[in-house]
Amino acid sequence: MDKIGIICEYNPFHNGHIYHLKRIKEMFPNSFITVVLSSSFTQRGEISFLTKWDKTKLALKYGVDLVVELPFVFATQSADVFASHAVYLLEQLDMDYLVFGSETDDIDIFKNIARTMLYNTEYDELVKKFLNLGNNYPASVAKALYDLTGTTISYSNDLLAISYIKAIMLNDFKIKPITIKRTNEYLSQELGSYISSATSIRKAYLDGVDIKNHVPLETLKLLHIKANYLDNYFYLLKYKLINEINNLEDYLDVKEGIDKRIKKFIYKSKTYQELLENIKTKRYTYTRLNRMCLHILLNLKKENKDLDIDYIRILGFNKKGREYLKKIKNYPDIPIITNYKDIDSPVLKFELKATMLYFLIIKEEDKIKEELKSIPINIDD
Repeated sequence: MDKIGIICEYNPFHNGHIYHLKRIKEMFPNSFITVVLSSSFTQRGEISFLTKWDKTKLALKYGVDLVVELPFVFATQSADVFASHAVYLLEQLDMDYLVFGSETDDIDIFKNIARTMLYNTEYDELVKKFLNLGNNYPASVAKALYDLTGTTISYSNDLLAISYIKAIMLNDFKIKPITIKRTNEYLSQELGSYISSATSIRKAYLDGVDIKNHVPLETLKLLHIKANYLDNYFYLLKYKLINEINNLEDYLDVKEGIDKRIKKFIYKSKTYQELLENIKTKRYTYTRLNRMCLHILLNLKKENKDLDIDYIRILGFNKKGREYLKKIKNYPDIPIITNYKDIDSPVLKFELKATMLYFLIIKEEDKIKEELKSIPINIDD
């Protein structure tokens, strides 16, 4: 049996994800598939359009055997942090392969770039040089890599692929990376004919455009995020920013004087988008600002940066998944848990705070109590 790991956000689960799972089953007919899933918020610092439990149900329905949670603390940080902890979970679960989508679709290119970033002493100096010229971090990385390798890497999924491979190399993990070519560009704003980017699907959905040809019917029934939910988020955030106005530099991702811009614009900003546009500089991407605001709201500080993952939380499984967990129960170095009572962990406490915030934003406060009592979804029950 080939044990396959996938790292995903399913925001939302769409036809491209179904294609990805089908391709894996074609490549590995006798496979066991584990998904490491970010839950209430994404790596871009945005709210998930589906709850973690709805995403788990969809993953299991379309062929995944086991779903585990990537904790909020790591799921909403840089690509390297996101990737290293997600890959670690797959390694702990003894997966043979990590299969991911990318635009470049060349594992040797990714490995060469990963080695350059890790071991070429010129790389960090070049990144600093381009940052000092006023570029943001992703642009500085891309320019440094082009200078050193002659390869242009600009797509988000390609950069994430490199982060996965760096994590494998740095930790000498045995898991083997495999890439599947994406059929569309990750950040494309335009809907395709059948398989479209999650970005374009979210935009179309919020704009009231019919997306039934781009997501399975089950996703369509479960989608419930509305554009005005950002207003709910903004009012909570604005209170926190004003209350912490003199301590903003303590929070994760608050750097390079951005706290001064928040102080200048928080009172006059009337919406979340207006706040982002007011405080944005060339050095800061919208993604970084999203993550920064989320970390401030949930009290994730620079002192928490060194938190490490100390559990594996199971969100769901089928019969194969349940049997696999029994088989490897003594294999991982960290405990396998199913709810909040199983372990006293600062990482898990942040996860609960993030989930509570999520349900407050979407005005489903009753789900907070359900989350506290939740047990893994078992589709064979």
